[in-house]
Amino acid sequence: MELYVLARHGESTLNLENRINGDPAVPVALTEQGHLEAQSLGRQIAHVRFDLCICTRFSRTRETAEIALEGGHVPIEVEPLLDDIDVGDLEGISLEDYRAWKREHTRSDPFPGGESLDAAALRYASAFRKLLQRPEASVLVVTHEIPMRYAINAADGSDNLDGPAHQLQNATPYLFDEEALARAVAGIERLA
Repeated sequence: MELYVLARHGESTLNLENRINGDPAVPVALTEQGHLEAQSLGRQIAHVRFDLCICTRFSRTRETAEIALEGGHVPIEVEPLLDDIDVGDLEGISLEDYRAWKREHTRSDPFPGGESLDAAALRYASAFRKLLQRPEASVLVVTHEIPMRYAINAADGSDNLDGPAHQLQNATPYLFDEEALARAVAGIERLA
């Protein structure tokens, strides 16, 4: 059986400030709480043998993975297709202003200078499909809330990528087998 464990990164400094970051070139560190969350993730997955860990180009996902896997000798690869949404000119704005922009636009409207939610969703579906084609039997994926939310809701058969699961805890493992991840891919592609 193949096992995919998806986890959001630990709390970052921008999570604490309620600001948006969609540019992997912007360094965003974990907070002290984020370090503790990553350590907790490590304890929760300590008895699973992982063949591979995948993270994004964002430093907070790599940092979370390294802390969670400390001493486990698991290779870590970067998968840009799982990067957070490129919010373009909205980089660094408050979460409140980001949500206000989203309320005024559709999922197919790109963020100014960035990508649309639908384009990001299709990118995530491609990443999950690529993951399904890999030879490893057990993979830890440390990514961001939105790709995880889309995967969870799509795998559950929801007609909304944003619900019912919406606010996901940091550094909490969500388990998928091959069939569930394939359902997630199909659902995301159908809804985007």
